[in-house]
Amino acid sequence: MDMAKLPPHEGPMLSVVDMHTGGEPLRIIVSGYPEVQGDTVLAKRRYVRENLDHLRKVLMFEPRGHYDMYGALIVQSEMDEADLGVLFMHNEGYSTMCGHAVIALGRFAVDYGLVKAPVSPETQVNIHCPCGLVKAFVGYSSGKTGSVRFQSVPAFAFATDVSVSVPGHGDVVVDISYGGAFYVFLNAERFGLDVRKSRTRDLVDAATAVTNAVKSQVTLHHPTSADLAFLYGTILTDGSNRFTEDPTANVCVFADAQVDRSPTGSGVTARIALQYHKGLIQLGQTRTFQSGATGSLFTGKAVEETRCGEFQAVVVEVSGHAYYTGISTFVQESEDHLTSGFLLK
Repeated sequence: MDMAKLPPHEGPMLSVVDMHTGGEPLRIIVSGYPEVQGDTVLAKRRYVRENLDHLRKVLMFEPRGHYDMYGALIVQSEMDEADLGVLFMHNEGYSTMCGHAVIALGRFAVDYGLVKAPVSPETQVNIHCPCGLVKAFVGYSSGKTGSVRFQSVPAFAFATDVSVSVPGHGDVVVDISYGGAFYVFLNAERFGLDVRKSRTRDLVDAATAVTNAVKSQVTLHHPTSADLAFLYGTILTDGSNRFTEDPTANVCVFADAQVDRSPTGSGVTARIALQYHKGLIQLGQTRTFQSGATGSLFTGKAVEETRCGEFQAVVVEVSGHAYYTGISTFVQESEDHLTSGFLLK
């Protein structure tokens, strides 16, 4: 019996390659999408949000995905130096940067021939994300890809020691930082929680309350694009912000209460920028970041100072490992009243 044979069906098909980085899934869409229109990657992001959002739900939601699924759609970039453009998607919509996805896409781009012939010990892959061009460096030896490091867009501390009123918790002091997306940071101890030991649901509830409070009480702006000026989520930490050799743990809750299984690449970027801004870490000091959810590890370091509009900023290098989990071809049958996807909350 040919178990790889597609079932008899009428309707569209979508083919994907599934990976994970530090436990966080990435579903890379390789075929089945209509042409994505727009002259820029940001315009393409607006186009898929307005015209193709039903396909995001088909692939991210149940029964093909799950509440915490994450996806990447490869698109054409308007930048000559870019090897590929990418749009990121999740349970709520479309993010502007995703470090775990960049790490996975680096391997994918080399393994699937999206870049020129790979070279050892590293092959550079230029990935045009909605937040800008991100350079990934993919370990390559004896025909095999390995760990991936990437250098961020300019990352900066947006505001520190901001007091917001969180229902049920009173006034809470937070920091806000940008690493390709905006995140709020605070110590989980403020809620009597431990990012390594507390129940995930309790961490989600606390982080979501903070996200909602900041969204309603703080106005964000980004120097280069209004499309980037939105709060992506809240990262609860173990409070270890000064440089040490020991791993520091955090849990990122983003989009619609979605939990990152990895240490969060863009979150590590934003957290390094925040620590650098506060004088807690120096250029070139490599910190290890641990996911409170899975224990998986990324490393991060500030590699150079730069500017982003009025903000003093740094370029941050993040590294980690991504792994393949499988390939799938999904079908949609017209008689299936659940084919468009659903979420349980």
